[in-house]
Amino acid sequence: MQRNMIEQFWYKYQEINPKAPEHFQAWSFGDNAQLADELADLVLSGQKTATTSNYILYGLTNEPLPKVGDLSIILNGSQLPVCVIETTKVYKTTFAQVSAEHARKEGEGDLSLAYWRKGHEKFFAAELEAINKPFTMDMLVVCEEFKVIYQ
Repeated sequence: MQRNMIEQFWYKYQEINPKAPEHFQAWSFGDNAQLADELADLVLSGQKTATTSNYILYGLTNEPLPKVGDLSIILNGSQLPVCVIETTKVYKTTFAQVSAEHARKEGEGDLSLAYWRKGHEKFFAAELEAINKPFTMDMLVVCEEFKVIYQ
């Protein structure tokens, strides 16, 4: 049922943007339904315009790194589409070097770097524990900025 709704959402986007690719990716932020809902709401409000992911997982899953111009359907906690985003900037850095500006663009909590680090360290540590790797401040992360182009 959700897959069909996601495809219908993409087809509606293609109607207004005939140059949109046939294939699409759809995903949600976070690691649980509640967080996915919260972060999707922040995207829709315009407060969340960036995200950060664990670089090592791309190699383990053979998933390509995001690139400028990528289009993605963002899903809520029920795995239903809420918007299409376009990636506008991508770069790699260490966890320790993520900037206060990037943390603010993530739109979470009090928008501070301290809040970002606390939440993301916990999130990345859990991801790394699942593959028997330790969290370190020197771990590589992928920072991505985006804009909503359809909702």
